Amino acid sequence: MKLTSLLLPAVLTATVSARSPWLNGNQVSVQDATDVPGENPLLFCSDASTDILEIDSIDLDPNPPQAGHTLDIKATGILKKDVEEGAQIYLQVKYGLITLINQKRDLCDQVKSVDLECPLKKGPLELTKSVELPKQIPPGKYHVMADVLTKDGDKITCIYADVSFNVGG
Repeated sequence: MKLTSLLLPAVLTATVSARSPWLNGNQVSVQDATDVPGENPLLFCSDASTDILEIDSIDLDPNPPQAGHTLDIKATGILKKDVEEGAQIYLQVKYGLITLINQKRDLCDQVKSVDLECPLKKGPLELTKSVELPKQIPPGKYHVMADVLTKDGDKITCIYADVSFNVGG
């Protein structure tokens, strides 16, 4: 589940348009979105039954996230197969209609920040992580989408969230 920890801080402090996001050079549409299990504002982009990462739960405290507070993340899941070097995260963050981030990142480079290394082995994963959310997050509604794919283009997971931050945290 440490894969998702890389996405959560961005998912919770930024935004992607759930209706017309552009990731990995292609439009990713959100269809039949369902809630990610646990105490969180996350949704799967589409039916997650064929995803390589089966998310059992993601719990956030506080939920919803608050600017200037520590966000504690506890996540569990199962990788249905190994994930090798070359996997990518396509991340898009929007603040209203303004795109703040639209980039591709190497998954294996990102998992190092949560003490993992590629290849990620098939089986259960668990994560507990704390993230300091800046007090200076501008108030407003953020849309975030993270589309995670293997080197061959198979979907590991795709999640998105709409998160609002208020004046004063």
